[in-house]
Amino acid sequence: MLISEFAKATGLPIDTIRFYISKGLLTPERSLKGGSRPYQTFKQEDVTAARMIRLQQTLGYSLGEILTLNQQYRAGETSPELTIEVLQMQIDRLEERKAALNAALSFLRGKVDWIRAGKPDDAPRLEDYQC
Repeated sequence: MLISEFAKATGLPIDTIRFYISKGLLTPERSLKGGSRPYQTFKQEDVTAARMIRLQQTLGYSLGEILTLNQQYRAGETSPELTIEVLQMQIDRLEERKAALNAALSFLRGKVDWIRAGKPDDAPRLEDYQC
């Protein structure tokens, strides 16, 4: 499929697809069509790869980490132990983010309660929360 079809299939903007290509995250085939600028053609596997990239970004992986993980996967350099290690590191990161978000929510809720109570004394201080 051509890039416009690929964009529809993945729900990604064409600029994002081109960015992923420039970073080596996606590697479409080059077709002889198109004269001096060959067309880039995508397969169904590329759709799956694009969806994985988006999922990995949602989970907090950087593009550099995603590239490294995907290169290891394509090269067959993964093992159950390595996969568990990578996943556990991400779980730990997400737990830290979750704790920070919970602290931020507590601060904001405290601030709302303080305002509703008519600002009776000192406002909740951000320093008192581990955000």
